[in-house]
This record gives sequence, structure tokens and C-alpha cells, in this order.
Amino acid sequence: MKLSNTAVALFLLSVGGAHAFSAHRSPPAFALHTTGATVGSAPASGALRMVASTELVNGEVKPRKKTKKERLALASKGLQVHVVGLSIHHAEVEVREKLAVPEYEWNQASKDICASGDVEEAAVLSTCNRFEIYYAASNPREAMAAITEYLVERSGLPVSVLRKNLFMLSGDDAVWHVMRVSGGLDSLVVGEGQILSQVRQCHLHSIEEDGHGGKVLSRMLNNAVAAGKRVRSETAISKGSVSISSAAVELSEVMCQPDLNLPFSEARLAVVGAGKMTRLLITHLASRGLERITIVNRSLGRPNELKEQFPDVDVEVKLMDDLWDVVGRSDIVYTATSSTDYVFDEILLEENGLAGGRPLMLVDIAVPRNVAEDCKKIPNVQAYNVDDLKAVVAKNTAMRQKEMIEAEVLLLEEKELFIGWRESLSAIPTINQLQERANNFREEELKKCTRKLANSNLSDKELEAVERLSRGIVNKLLHGPMAHLRKSESVEQKQAAVKELSSMFRLEDDDTPNGRSRRR
Repeated sequence: MKLSNTAVALFLLSVGGAHAFSAHRSPPAFALHTTGATVGSAPASGALRMVASTELVNGEVKPRKKTKKERLALASKGLQVHVVGLSIHHAEVEVREKLAVPEYEWNQASKDICASGDVEEAAVLSTCNRFEIYYAASNPREAMAAITEYLVERSGLPVSVLRKNLFMLSGDDAVWHVMRVSGGLDSLVVGEGQILSQVRQCHLHSIEEDGHGGKVLSRMLNNAVAAGKRVRSETAISKGSVSISSAAVELSEVMCQPDLNLPFSEARLAVVGAGKMTRLLITHLASRGLERITIVNRSLGRPNELKEQFPDVDVEVKLMDDLWDVVGRSDIVYTATSSTDYVFDEILLEENGLAGGRPLMLVDIAVPRNVAEDCKKIPNVQAYNVDDLKAVVAKNTAMRQKEMIEAEVLLLEEKELFIGWRESLSAIPTINQLQERANNFREEELKKCTRKLANSNLSDKELEAVERLSRGIVNKLLHGPMAHLRKSESVEQKQAAVKELSSMFRLEDDDTPNGRSRRR
């Protein structure tokens, strides 16, 4: 459609004043709404925040899923990431097992942590060697109080005990920690590959429909996965490395002669459980010439799959009903089940005639533990758990010092990438403010133009074209400043650009109630 020369000329006159952005005042771009609070009121109580962050679904009160706009608003508000948890480096297995969460419950745990409204984003990582909560919050003190309450309730342990075992990191330290975890540098076995898979699952769960990762946390976990992949592909840290399963094999091999007075090659082996740990266990046993092993499990599906995966190993499959018969004819029994109850304890061993007989070694690589501590009281039983593997893997860590240094260089690069992205979120309010301010002026001048064109008999289509023209001019004018904001590489450059644009366009100036600047 062709506009009349009069329409175009009048419009250009109305928006052409270059001083418009600096001479007028307009309202802020947007307001971040504090959940449960009203303008001018005191901060809402925890109960009000919970009400405002929930919704009624089929008669049931459930946490309301934040919209993309809300997640972005929270992220741009300057959410800091934090991590609180415990690992094999800080806590004994007796404490770790009380907080262990199976993978299928990770999202439920995150939901519980975010339920109070004090924690905006959360993700849980729980393995045999660590339990960690990654979270983002605008008020770290209130968030930590809510998480502590959750930990006390879940573990049944008093705060005094938790404090002795927990660690907490914030900001860049938290980011560095998750990078090292994903890279395998914080593992008991340096460079082990299983933790990368577990961090990846943590990220994938956090972005599921019922996940609570949010924009900041999910980005951090995604960066951590990328960092872990780089470490393993660009350094030799994972070459020849051992897992918890292989460390268990090495431990049993070393202790077989002193504990059982028997060469490892002659020991009769059994494993209780048929998950990933069992598959890795059989893999390492097979590399040492394993010919026969018995798998005891609640069902036959997974053991039969393992039987097919290891055709060179004679795998005998038994159900749990035959557990004590299998243990009675075995020298070494590995346990790797997801059971929250003990599979072996002193009473069960005594009841089944295994106390005081021939020597028996129990190697427990599960968390929560499958073998109770009191099994060590039985003279003929030698029981080991994951904490006993530390000495076995110490030499592995010493051999990998060079690779660890190279890995940390790569991890630092990935850490800086995330921190740079996080800092870039601070530009979002300025960009939105700039767009809002420019649009206010555009609408104000367009109204003036429309009144002047009232007697020009323009059709609706022609007026719509004027509207589009006004938007196009504003967008082109703002493209340069906004691109400059987005492309500023360093954190310092970005902060300087935000400050310059805020000053240049007077974005921090107060506005009149109706959103327009008063004419002079």
C-alpha cells in the first residue's frame, strides 16, 4: 500500500526529534513482582509466598510451574547459584546413606525443596559417593534455612550432626565445584566416567516437565556436562582409570589371600543385584580372567541380559529365595542393590549358619549400604564398604596429577563461559527498559500524529501502515545499542555498556504517574 506524502511527512516530523529520548521521562520498563506482595507493602510471609506460588489442580494444591517469562525475570534479577551437600570426602557412609535419593525421586526432592518459595530453582544429584543440592535463590539466607529444614526432615539427623558433614559453596565457587564434579576431579576415583553420566541425568531431569532447574541452574548443569566431555576427550585423565566397581575388584583381589587364605583366581564369586554397578563389576572381573559368577536378583530380566552381554563368562542366575544357599557356597560376595534395608547383618548371618564357619568376604559398593556395620563383629566375616576403597584409589590419583592440571585449565574455560552468560542476564532489564521507553515515546508521538491526520481521510489500512512504520523506525534505532549490550564480551565491558546506555537514555529517571513526561 502506498502512503500519502502528507502522512509520511507528518509522521517523520512527529518522531524525528533526536532529543526525544533524553528530554522526556517515561516509566520503568517493567517491575519484578515479589510473589505474594503488593506494591508499597512489606515483604510477604512464607505462607503467603507458598499460596502465591501454588495452583489448584483437580482439587489438589500443587506448586505452580513458572512461565518462561517468569523464569527469565528471575534469572535476570541476579540469581546466584549455590551447592550444599556431602560427599565421600566430607561425610561417612552412615550419614550419606540417610540422605541418599534414588534417581526416580530426584525431581520430587527438587519439588519439595522449592515448595516454600524461598528457593527459585533446584536440582538434586545423589550417587553412592555424594548427595548434592544445586540451587538458585535471590535470598541465600532464607533459601539455606529452607534447605536445612528439608535435610533434617529427610535424614532424621539433628542440625548439629548435619553441620559437621555438610559443605556449602556459593557463586563462582559453586560453579567451579560442579565443573570439577562433572570432570571427575572430585571423584574418589579421579577421571571415572560414571559421574559424567550422572551429572547429565541431573541436567536432563532438571529440564523435565516436573523438574525445577530453571534458566540459570539448567544452563550451569548443561555447561558442566559439556565441560566433562571436553575433559575426557581432550586429556588422558580417563585412560586406564578405574571406577568404584573396579576398585572393589582390586580390593578383593588384594585382600583375598590375607582374609580368606585363598588365591583370588580360585575364589568362588557372587554378586547381589543386577544394575549398572554389577555390569561394571563383571566387566572388570572378566578382564582378570573371571570364568564363573553367580548373580542373585529379585527378578530374572536384568541378570539374563547380563548373561547375554558376557558370553565368555559362565553366569548363573538365582532369585533372592536362593540367596543364603548362594552365599553359603561363595567366598566373596559383592553387593550392589538399591535396597534401603540391609541385605546382610549379624543376626541374618547367624540365623543362616554363616557365623563362625569358613571365611567369607562381603564387599558392599551400594549406598545406602547393603551390609550392616555389625557384620564386622563376626570373626570369620570380613566386610568392606565404599569408604574402604580410598586407599586402593590413592595411587590412581597420584598417577594423574598431570592430567588433572590439564583438565582444570579446560574446566576454567567452561566456568568462565557460564559466568559470562550469567552476567549477561543483567543486561536484560536494561534492554527491556530501553524498548519500553522507546515504545512509550513512539505511542505518544503516534497519537499526536493520528490526531493531525484525522481530517486526511486515511483508511484503516493506511493508519496501520503508519503504525508499522513507527515500529520499524524504533526497532532500527534500537538495534545498534541492544546489539552492543549483547555482544560485550567481558563482564566488565557488559557492566560498562549497561551503565553508559542507562545514563545516555536516562533509564533510571523517575516518571510521572501516567507514564508521560510533562511538557515544558
